[in-house]
This record gives sequence, structure tokens and C-alpha cells, in this order.
Amino acid sequence: MRVLIVEDDPLLADGLTRTFNGHGFVADTVDNGRSADILLERDPFDLVVLDVGLPGIDGFEVARRARQRGSTVPILMLTARDAVHDRVHGLNVGADDYVQKPFDKDELLARAHALVRRSRAQRHDTISHGRLVMDCAARRCFVDGAALDLPPREWLMLEYLLRNVERVVNKRQIVAAMCRWDEDMSDNAVEVYVSRLRAKLEPHGIRIRTVRGFGYMLQAVPGEAH
Repeated sequence: MRVLIVEDDPLLADGLTRTFNGHGFVADTVDNGRSADILLERDPFDLVVLDVGLPGIDGFEVARRARQRGSTVPILMLTARDAVHDRVHGLNVGADDYVQKPFDKDELLARAHALVRRSRAQRHDTISHGRLVMDCAARRCFVDGAALDLPPREWLMLEYLLRNVERVVNKRQIVAAMCRWDEDMSDNAVEVYVSRLRAKLEPHGIRIRTVRGFGYMLQAVPGEAH
């Protein structure tokens, strides 16, 4: 799971990054609202941990812009403010939950995981691109109407690639999507799973492209069956 941490206090940002990296997330960290706004427009995230008091664009405006673009990424706001109207304003502009500083690490993580679970439960049960269809509820995958046999790890990799179709994702992101927080996977293992998926998808005109120095990108070719 990929989390964007937006916090301008270096010590707190470092602590948050360590906490989330050790509990099921891969963290990207920025210290200002403008950088956060750019990343949220460009990259997919599973969660945003967003400080309110940021230089330049504050957290309220970052959340408002994200929602204005149609983003549904869960936003967990951090603030030192205890005024009710500030919390209400944050929720009104797009935050999903609020944690007041100083906060308990375990509570923060529990709220973060709850937001991600809720977001995933609201996703469509079926995702598709071109001739590739994944029925996530039934855990079945079809290409040109024919079922593909995918073991669990291959399923998780393909689901992540399909949710990010035509986007480049790196190996770290793929591992985070395929593994629990207490598991690990080598780069070589990722390459093995990519190779296995390619063998099953390429006969149907669906490519997993290697973008050297960056990662992989799923390129599903629209159209009818050959």
C-alpha cells in the first residue's frame, strides 16, 4: 500500500515515514502542499496523511483540490488545532478522518488501516481494460472470455498493474501490493512473477512493458479477440 505523507516538521515526518514503512505501507514524503498537490495529480496512492499547517498551500487546500479533480483517495488529516470549526472545515473540504497532535502511534495506524479497508470495500468488484477482465469478488480473471489460471501472488500483481494500467509502477510498489507488511520479496522474485504473467497475457496481445530504470507498465490492447 502506498501512502503520501505531507508534513513540514522534519522530525515528525521522519517518524511518520518510519512508522508507516514498518506497518504495511510504502511511504512517499513531502514537506509542502504544492509538492503534495503535484504528486496527487500524477501518482496513485492508497492513503494520504496530510498536515493542515503547511507552507504555501495548506492541507485544507490540498484536500479540496484533490476532491475537485475527482480523487477518492482516503485523506487522514493531522493538526495541532483543537477548534471544532477547523475539524468540520477539514471534513467538508474532503478529509475522511482527523487526528490531533500529539497522537498515539497505534491509534494513527488503526485509523489509517480502517480508511484503506473502507476505500477498498467501496471499489468496483470488476475491473477491466480491453480484453482483460478481473472479477475481484469471485477472484476470477478472463481474457477474450477465457478464464486464466492465476495463483494468489500472480493475481495480486496483475490486479495492481490493472488498477494502475498505463502507469509505470516500480518494484517496491509491486511488492507492497503483493505482500503483507511482515513479508518481503526480492527483485528477482518480482521478475519471476512478471515473466509468468507475460507468458499468460502476451498471446492475447496484452503486454507488461519494462520501463528501464523505473519499473513496469501494463499495456492492454483494446479490441476484439484474435
